[in-house]
Amino acid sequence: MTTVLAPVEGAAVGLAAVPDPVFSAGMVGPGSAIDPLRGPGEAVAPIAGKIMKLHPHAYVIVGDDGRGVLVHLGIDTVQLKGEGFRLLATEGDRVRAGQAVVAWDPSAVEAGGRSPVCPVVALDALSEAVTGVAQGRVHAGDELFIWE
Repeated sequence: MTTVLAPVEGAAVGLAAVPDPVFSAGMVGPGSAIDPLRGPGEAVAPIAGKIMKLHPHAYVIVGDDGRGVLVHLGIDTVQLKGEGFRLLATEGDRVRAGQAVVAWDPSAVEAGGRSPVCPVVALDALSEAVTGVAQGRVHAGDELFIWE
């Protein structure tokens, strides 16, 4: 069992609320999403493990059990080419759950006409493996869902 933490503060809204069909239909995997608090902040590691992929707008952390969790900071944010994001860790780093990975500003993403909603996905998981999904207000580091 893996406890996946909220990477950002905001409102847990579920993947169905993500304005991108790939995420909202669960094609990437099951999980949840957070509509982040507007204003500068930091996105943290949802689990302890190794940063396997790190882009300014998204990262994947794989735990010692081999489970990977994707955090995507906003929708279509790859188009920003890193502008407005600052890496606080390096690909290959080992991180603890709750450790800051990327600094960003959801209000700047929104001002550019993009959704700042953050999908948090259990990669290669079966949909029924994700339980206890949080709803409503969450703080970075709060429990977001359980990966059975």
